[in-house]
Amino acid sequence: MTANAASDENVVVECRDCAFREAVRNLGRARVALDDHETATGHEVDWEIRRVAAGVERAGADAGVCGLPNRSTPETPLLDYEDDA
Repeated sequence: MTANAASDENVVVECRDCAFREAVRNLGRARVALDDHETATGHEVDWEIRRVAAGVERAGADAGVCGLPNRSTPETPLLDYEDDA
């Protein structure tokens, strides 16, 4: 394991029914690990996303709470609130 390997393991897949736990780099690998374990065992598996890319984080912050008025950043280029009238 390299010094940077721990930070590369961005998503943790963990079983609620047994000791299975796997840390992976991305959501695609996490989905495979989750599906493989659930299929093989019938257990319920969950995951934790430790961080997202800066652009995804900004988009989430700009969108606010479900895009509700006064809970977002209206000047963001990511959302279009203007009517087409």
